[in-house]
Amino acid sequence: MKRSPSSASPSSSSRSGKKTPAPKQTPRVTEKPSVPKQEEPADRRHEILEVAAELFAERGYRATSIRDIAERAGLLAGSLYYHIRSKEALFVEIHNKALDAAAQRIRNAIAGQKDPWARLQAACLEMLEVQLNTDSLTLPIMNNLRSVPENVRDALIQQRDDFETIFRDLVADLPLKADIDKNLYRILLLSLLNSADGWFREGRLSRAEIAEQIIRIFRH
Repeated sequence: MKRSPSSASPSSSSRSGKKTPAPKQTPRVTEKPSVPKQEEPADRRHEILEVAAELFAERGYRATSIRDIAERAGLLAGSLYYHIRSKEALFVEIHNKALDAAAQRIRNAIAGQKDPWARLQAACLEMLEVQLNTDSLTLPIMNNLRSVPENVRDALIQQRDDFETIFRDLVADLPLKADIDKNLYRILLLSLLNSADGWFREGRLSRAEIAEQIIRIFRH
């Protein structure tokens, strides 16, 4: 049987010594995997911290649950643990951030003052502003200390001590009589300032005038 002229013999290229070049392949273009934005998890966690702080301020530590925080943040309760370790750790972090912010405000307020009484008055005024600001979460977070479990309370004590160091140093610089106990002096002053939301009323005296009156009374 004769072969069709259109069909090539398998050995024809080897007899001629030339190989048929392989067709060129177009390089395969692969798309780079999209890199998730690094700021998104951080932004989400910041949002969770704000939501949790609001709930702790509104309801207190005990009455605020992980489910409450997750629902307000628009998450499932299980998904919340991707961003936080526990309710206890979350409260400690928020509490410490609130105290850090208040401490920085007070340090800024007294930075330009030289006279020890003027420094204490500036600190008292800023403390009143922090405590009485309706947009501030510092006061309700700070006042939650009695309602938290003992193990959580222990974790907050060091931060409280660090915060009170500001007033401890301010009182130490005052020219008080030798028979006045400066620790008791500081405790009474901070007790007055920390309870400002219970006794302050807008109208009769401004906050600056109240701070001045406090210093006059404590100086006397």
